[in-house]
Amino acid sequence: MSDAIEKAVRDAVEAADNTRQVEQIAAILAVQQLLAQQQPQQPACQHQQGRSTGDWLGIGAAVCVGGVGLAFASIAIAIGALSVAVLALVLRSIWQDAQKKR
Repeated sequence: MSDAIEKAVRDAVEAADNTRQVEQIAAILAVQQLLAQQQPQQPACQHQQGRSTGDWLGIGAAVCVGGVGLAFASIAIAIGALSVAVLALVLRSIWQDAQKKR
């Protein structure tokens, strides 16, 4: 009988240990569930959608048109500056001729 009592005592101690483990697991799961409820759910992917091919073609066309416009504006400024320089030289020459005749 003493073997049966010892076995019963061992089984009781093992069952108590198992019960404590199950209680600890249940407590951990409850804490995890509470934490999951408190944290706002983030979307899986936070990246912006990429631009479509049409968008890139439009951007490229705008850059090309802007570049051509900038080139024409630069040429117009250069022609204007050259005209002013020629005009200044002509007026200087006329002024010098007028001063010599006096």
